[in-house]
Parts: sequence; structure tokens; C-alpha cells
Amino acid sequence: MDRTTHEIIARRYDGRLQRGHVRWKLRVDPAYAATAAAIAGTPLPLLDIGCGLGLLGQYLNALGHVQPYVGLDHDRRKILAAQSAAHRGGLDAVVNLQHAGADELPAVRGHVALLDVLHYLSAERQRSLLQAAAGHLAPDGCLVIRSVLREPNWRFHATRVEEFFLRVSGWIPGGAQHYPTAAELRRPLEDAGLDVCIESLRGRTPYNSYLIVARAHR
Repeated sequence: MDRTTHEIIARRYDGRLQRGHVRWKLRVDPAYAATAAAIAGTPLPLLDIGCGLGLLGQYLNALGHVQPYVGLDHDRRKILAAQSAAHRGGLDAVVNLQHAGADELPAVRGHVALLDVLHYLSAERQRSLLQAAAGHLAPDGCLVIRSVLREPNWRFHATRVEEFFLRVSGWIPGGAQHYPTAAELRRPLEDAGLDVCIESLRGRTPYNSYLIVARAHR
């Protein structure tokens, strides 16, 4: 995606802070391209749990993905901003954004995305959400997760510093609750009958981020 498209998307959002955040995410964050690649070639809807500003839906639409997009977030401020941006972009018919928590998942079966969500939940709630997300997959659907993993390296400590500032700024009320290990994520997904692939997804960031893609056994 080129910078012109980045700018078109950014200008749909309100204020300098939101627009700057969107420009930065589109420029350096590899999660959107990774998700687009994982769900390419299927007409299945995408359920984006913890969608924030709905940027994944904007990104996919700009790439020409036509499948329905349903985004949920418990933060009303972010959903209102996401809805406003979708409306400005003429996406009301294809982008459905809802104020809801992770325990209020709609009856959508297709692909599921969990981008930078899990570490804001307790270990028990992470397991519950992974099981619920797996239950919303269609037979050919995939679960796309981007998560920080707890590892003994400097990238993990850099991530914790960033999360501290996100919490004190009020952008993520409550802050991080539990940083999972790879094994903690793999186990409930495999128990749900999914094949799991885990690989680094840091892009141009210093953070200890990984891409986890889970699909039904074939």
C-alpha cells in the first residue's frame, strides 16, 4: 500500500493525534499486511475482536477485499472514532463496528483476528477468549493473532516500557495484565483442533511481537 492511500485513510479520522497514529501504524506495523495475506482468496467474513479504531477494516477495503468486516471494541471512544472514519470513507455497507466486549461475540463464522488484545486480559480470560474465537471459525477460516510473548530478551522489556506509557496516557485503560508464552497460546488452540504456526512479526518496531495463525486440521 502506498503513502497516498495511507494519507487517504488517515484523513478520515479526527484530529492530529488520531491521524498521526494512523499514519504511523500504516507505515510501520506489519500486522495488517500479515492478516490480509492470511485471509486472501476467500469470501468469508472477518470478525476483528478488539478492533480499536477499525484500521484493519480500512486497510482491507483499500486493498480490494470485499468480504464483510465486523469490528468489536469495549472502548466506546475508539468505536465512535472508527464509525466516523468508516462513514467518511463510504464504508458503512461493508464495515460493521460495534461497541462490545470480548465476552459479547456476535454470531459470525468466518475468519477471526485478535491483534494486540490478549496481553490486556488475565491468563484465564486469554484461554477463554481463544476457545471462543476458535468457535467462530468457519471450516476454511483462520484465526490471526498478533501478540507480545513473554521471553527473556530486550525486545520484551522494550514492550513493557511502551505498555507502561500506553496505560498512563489513558489510551489503554488498565494496561497489560498477563504476557503469555508461546506455549500458553498454542495449547488451547491445539486442544480446539487447530494447527498453529508462530513466527516473529516485529516489522520496523522494537517490540517482541509474534504472528500466530491457526487453522483447522486438513
